[in-house]
Amino acid sequence: MSEQEDEVRAGLGRSVRRGTLGILAFWLAVMGVLYYFMDRYLQPAPVTVSARGELVIPRARDGHFYAPGLVNGQPVNFLVDTGASLVSVSEELARKAGLGVGESAVFMTANGQRPGRIVAGVPVAVGPVSVSAVRVGVGLTGPDSSDTLLGQSFLSRFDILLQQDHMILRPRSGS
Repeated sequence: MSEQEDEVRAGLGRSVRRGTLGILAFWLAVMGVLYYFMDRYLQPAPVTVSARGELVIPRARDGHFYAPGLVNGQPVNFLVDTGASLVSVSEELARKAGLGVGESAVFMTANGQRPGRIVAGVPVAVGPVSVSAVRVGVGLTGPDSSDTLLGQSFLSRFDILLQQDHMILRPRSGS
């Protein structure tokens, strides 16, 4: 082979590598943009308070109701569960929130019995609505330790109304 053919092959090899890297960079950029917009699109709509003081929680795209809140001052993401007896948190979140020991309990869940504990007198807030003395179950397991269930120990203080794609928590008079 001649020197000229070697230079042509070397140049061709560099061009192919550059082209491959360019295509890879293009597709990585496209995937990044798609991820960003899908992440924004799938975020639940924010919780609002109506002029009458009702908490309005929009239905998420997966059909559930989610609301940001606080458990003893610790930020959480509530899944509203009208079938749960208690507000429920993970052991890790309970530690972060500084929840006390409480009393031992066995929880009956859809996945069977789970050991845990119940801590009384915990402040819980959903959006701007706060309840000062809520019973909280500790021992929830799930994919994210900051996920929590908003159960009846909080919800029972409200009248709950489902209206189209919104859940409305209306404070009971005298609460």
